[in-house]
Amino acid sequence: MTTQVIFLILLLAGVAAFFYGRLRARTMTASSAEKFHSRPGHHGFHLVIWTVLPAFFLIVLWLVVSPLVVRWAVTNSLPEAATASGDSVSLVMTTVEQISRGVTQLNEEDFKQINSGAMTVQDAMRSKGVLVGSDAKPYMLQAAILDERLGANSHLFLTLFAGLTMIGGFWYGRRSIAPRARARNAVERVMTLGLIAASTVAILTTAGIVLSVLFESIAFFRMVPPADFFFGTVWDPRFSAPGRVGGDAGQFGILPLLWGTAYISLVALLVAVPIGLMSAIYMSEYAGNHVRSIAKPLLEILAGIPTIVYGFFALVTFGPFLRDAGGLVGFDIQASSVLTAGFVMGIMIIPFVSSLSDDIISAVPQSLREGSYGLGATQSETIKQVIMPAALPGVVGAVLLAASRAIGETMIVVLAAGIAANITLNPGESVTTVTVKIVSQLTGDLEFNSPQTLVAFALGLTLFVVTLGLNVFALYIVRKYREQYE
Repeated sequence: MTTQVIFLILLLAGVAAFFYGRLRARTMTASSAEKFHSRPGHHGFHLVIWTVLPAFFLIVLWLVVSPLVVRWAVTNSLPEAATASGDSVSLVMTTVEQISRGVTQLNEEDFKQINSGAMTVQDAMRSKGVLVGSDAKPYMLQAAILDERLGANSHLFLTLFAGLTMIGGFWYGRRSIAPRARARNAVERVMTLGLIAASTVAILTTAGIVLSVLFESIAFFRMVPPADFFFGTVWDPRFSAPGRVGGDAGQFGILPLLWGTAYISLVALLVAVPIGLMSAIYMSEYAGNHVRSIAKPLLEILAGIPTIVYGFFALVTFGPFLRDAGGLVGFDIQASSVLTAGFVMGIMIIPFVSSLSDDIISAVPQSLREGSYGLGATQSETIKQVIMPAALPGVVGAVLLAASRAIGETMIVVLAAGIAANITLNPGESVTTVTVKIVSQLTGDLEFNSPQTLVAFALGLTLFVVTLGLNVFALYIVRKYREQYE
């Protein structure tokens, strides 16, 4: 029985336990003169907890430990020649795992031909649609048979023990259904622990990402001085022998990349902020409920379009259009340029500005509007003199959040910004960004411990610090200058 089937049975058992526990609690409530401490639904969830959670933890523990035990047993069954060095063991076990995928398809005739030497192991596997390395040997086939049998037995024992655990937990949870049983307290305690576990996973994931990037960045800065990276004005990571920095080893100045990132983000904000802010003002102050119910979802569709689609649009349609339009009026605009990437990215982040600004403007109390109208102000004067000053901190926070989204964008700038690391004020020229170089440095056949590869982690760490700073500053602005209304 596969792991997916086991989890499906566990899910169905949980559903059945919930309805049974709730029905039993209702029946006991109707027939008992004593008042129940918890509702029937709490007893149902309490029975689910005892039925599902112990079996679930057992399955997870088994799935973690079982492969290690099976690999240890198969490794010990290998001949001494195959275990002479750690590297050879790793390669042998990789081949064994490949063979074990198709070993159950071999028949007795296949085994006879392999043992007699008339057919190689890789030819036998290839006839069954399984590709293995050319160095497969007969003893690896025996190890693969052991690996497959141990894996099958492991799933059999897992099914047996998980089933017994579910039955035992169901029996114990069923007996605990009683008038004074504090099922509600137990359910809420388990839910609290689950929420704590979920938040802990999120925090540990973030910490793991940051630490992994940080350690690789430290390895890069051992090869390249930080001053050359942060203050260098030339990006030219040429490939050379490891350990040589400068000259033939290339130059890793990040300033051209930061300039391209900031320039494109600025153009994007110049497009997104006016359109998004005016859209928010219209939807919150002028549009009726019917128009708002249609316009706002249509505007937010822009946020649901994949960024790769925006990138193709910029590369195939908008970039050539700008180039041709610029040529008609005497401007030299490249198809891949700051304008192309910035304008298309600005269209993409319009929903970030408009939706957040709309919610913030709508949160301004109606009493302020009525007071302004009572003093004789027009609607436009009320918006300019009352509503926007009150909503300004939130709007600034929305703009800063949109800016952090623009800075971290990858696919649009990969396709529309170009790859030239330039420091230029001409928006019609091609530039590149930090995200483009992260992609380019991590693709290709390069040694991982070379500075040309490790520089991607230093770039990622720098980008992370910049976007984190913008987000923190946006939250600080919103909280510090937020108006409190009764």
